[in-house]
Amino acid sequence: MDTAPYRARLARELESLAEESTAAKDARAPVALDPQSVGRLSRMDALQIQAMAQETERRRQARMAALGAALRRIELNTFGACLACGEDIAAKRLEFDLATATCIDCAGGRTPGR
Repeated sequence: MDTAPYRARLARELESLAEESTAAKDARAPVALDPQSVGRLSRMDALQIQAMAQETERRRQARMAALGAALRRIELNTFGACLACGEDIAAKRLEFDLATATCIDCAGGRTPGR
């Protein structure tokens, strides 16, 4: 399997996620709770926005970890092979999600070939 296109796409997505993470850093910062400058509802809104930004960052970091693992599988020549059963992962499944590490059967808990 020619992994060069996959490697390039993985690198682009990782770079994009890193840029998004940097750009959203201020939204995740602690919220200053100065009662003189904002009301109670404004503080609640700010805390909710901060919580959403923190969860978005958590998901972003998880995706970056999955993409990094896919790049390591390319380096180890195991990219495209299911980590559970060793069978090839369908090309369409890989196209849909480059970071996928299991075939559809193993992802669904089924025994391959059934």
